[in-house]
Order: sequence, then C-alpha cells, then structure tokens
Amino acid sequence: MSEPGVAVVIEDDEDVRNLVDAILKEAGFVVHSAATGREGVEVVRDHHASVVTLDVGLPDMDGHEVLRRIRQFSDAYVVMLTARRDEPDTLTAFLTGADDYVKKPFLPRELRARVTAMMRRPRAEGRLALPEEDPRGYGSPDGGSARFDGGAYAAARSAEADQAVIKHNGLALNYKSRTVTLQGSALTLTRSEFDLLFDLLRAKGEVRTRADLVRAARGDYYDDDAYISDADERAVETHIGNLRRKLREDPQSPRFLQTVRGVGYRLTPKRSD
Repeated sequence: MSEPGVAVVIEDDEDVRNLVDAILKEAGFVVHSAATGREGVEVVRDHHASVVTLDVGLPDMDGHEVLRRIRQFSDAYVVMLTARRDEPDTLTAFLTGADDYVKKPFLPRELRARVTAMMRRPRAEGRLALPEEDPRGYGSPDGGSARFDGGAYAAARSAEADQAVIKHNGLALNYKSRTVTLQGSALTLTRSEFDLLFDLLRAKGEVRTRADLVRAARGDYYDDDAYISDADERAVETHIGNLRRKLREDPQSPRFLQTVRGVGYRLTPKRSD
C-alpha cells in the first residue's frame, strides 16, 4: 500500500494544531503546519500537499479566502475545521472548494475516518487487457520471438482510453485522468463534485439517493448500514447545486441532472440534439 503523502495543518490554535498533527502522523502522513493563512498557502505550495486541514477563523485572513488561494494551484483534499455553527458558513466552504467540513470539538477518530474516506475515491475500473508482450517487440511471455504490431498496439491503447470516457448529452468524463469537458471545453470540478458526477453517470439513469451520493463523495468508509447525518445529505445537495451551476443547467429543462423529489437524483434521458 502506498504512503498517504503530505498533509498540511493550517491552524492558529496551538493545542488543536498539535492534535491534528498527531492524528495525521498516526495515519501515515508527513505533516507540515502553519499558524496563519498566508504561511499555510505557501506551505501547501512548497510541499505539494495531498491533504489540508484548514481552520476557518485564522488571525490574518478568513479561511475561505485561504481555500480560494489554494484552489488556484492545488487540488488537494481540504477539510475545513471550525467552531462556528452557522449553516451558511458550511455552504460557503463547499462553494469555495472544500471536500469536507468538521465542527469543533471533534473526536480524533472522526477526523481520521473522514480523511481516510476522502482518500478512497472511485478509481479506474475495467482496464482493457492488452497482449502480454513487450511493446518494443523484444519478445513474448513464453520466451519466443514476437513481432510488435505498432498499429494494433496503438488501436488497443486508443480503445482503452475510450473505455475510460463516459459521455452524456455533450458532457464527457474521463475517470482515469479525472477530467471533464462540456461541449469540448474543460470544466474545473472539486474532487467531491467529480466523484458525484461520476457516480451519477455510471448509474445510467438509475436513481441515486442522497445517502448513496454521500457514500460516493466520501469513499467506502460508509457501509450500507452506517449512519449518515442530515448535514452529510445537505452537503451533497450543495455539491449538486455547484455541479449544476458549472454545467450551466437550465432549471426548467435540465440536460444532465434530474431531481427525484424526496429521494435523490438521477441522470436525465439522452437527447438527440
């Protein structure tokens, strides 16, 4: 199993900073810390962080502004930590690109579980099986000579790439490169937005409940019988709202995502236009 990577803790409270530092080190991360927003942005940039915990109430700038600056150059998983209880604050965090939002005080095992869940995103599936021979034609698996067919190899690679792309009404999602285009133009999505869109696309029109989408956004930490809170489901609704805005959806005639009232969401039917 590969190492989790680098984590950055941006927190002005020394006690909380040391606690989060210890939690992430125990999870296997190399951890760097910062006590201010400006310092935190530079630490994330310098160390190419894969996970960031970010306090909302920093002394030099608002945590949401720190997140906006980080999102200009990094797609690290970001968990916002705050003692605030206002729901609009939660929505602002997701709108600015947070992957999760944890209220203080928190249980160490909860924070670790959420970080672990974020690291378990849907990954590439169903790789095309290619002939087991050296691409340069140096030999085949049984030791005999094998002439490399460059055209066939290129065709197989192209087919493999095509299999990674899911298309729907002008939208194309490549789950191996984690890229999305709309009518040929690239879209910038957060990790959670990408994972929710991927889950809905591969469901092929089947209804996905809010609980289903919470599991998709958080990884496989949540078992089928695990408790999912109202806050988790509201976070999904916020992510879906952000997706619709980025997809430039028409509320009266959605092209991609359809609300199933009281249940969840599904993909719209395919269009011929």
